[in-house]
Amino acid sequence: MKRIARMVLHLLPFIPYWAVRLLVYAHTQVGTEESRYRFIKHLTIKANRAGRVRVVSSGVENLPAEPGYILYPNHQGLYDTLAFFETDPHPFVPVMKKEVTNTILLKQVRMAIRGITIDREDVKSAMRTIRKISEEVKKGRNYLIFSEGTRSRQGNHTLEFKGGSFKAAYYAQCPIVPVALVDCFKPFDVNSTEPVTIQVHYLPPILYEEYKDKKTMEVASMVRSQIEEKIREVTGEA
Repeated sequence: MKRIARMVLHLLPFIPYWAVRLLVYAHTQVGTEESRYRFIKHLTIKANRAGRVRVVSSGVENLPAEPGYILYPNHQGLYDTLAFFETDPHPFVPVMKKEVTNTILLKQVRMAIRGITIDREDVKSAMRTIRKISEEVKKGRNYLIFSEGTRSRQGNHTLEFKGGSFKAAYYAQCPIVPVALVDCFKPFDVNSTEPVTIQVHYLPPILYEEYKDKKTMEVASMVRSQIEEKIREVTGEA
């Protein structure tokens, strides 16, 4: 992809040092969760500048003051998680699908921030992962879950949000934070190096008391509707 190549070329002098530091974080107990997150955030911001990607965000003040919440955005493209690393001031852990577990760089980043992978084809394994996530959320870790399960590949249009992905929130009894991503498919899914602006809109959290009596599919539909409404508001698209 042209934009990734541009990022690598512009950051080439720094890559050896960053690679060593990333490996240290990935394979040792060096650093705190905060320091590891700040390092990944620093790399992301540098990569975005090199790749001519401008990130605009709103609603950061909607993020709960206390840690222990789950972000539920729409899923547009390969770039999505990087949008969060630049805009979310609090450390979070993205849940990655098993298929990318051994992808170079993604693997090291996941290990550095102690990320979790989920096997969507193995129901029992997936439920164990959901339970593990909920226990960590109870302890104050924040998570990022793409409840569509895969990229929409439809630009700013969403796919159905899967109810099962919200079980982690139910088990943890934590705030759900809907997040509307706009044009996040453009940096990596469009073969161009032209400057691009993407948007991240953090919507007001849905507290446990507001969703505890609803079915997971009802919550999934509600979160999707809020995200779609925000996308229509900022794009004017029907």
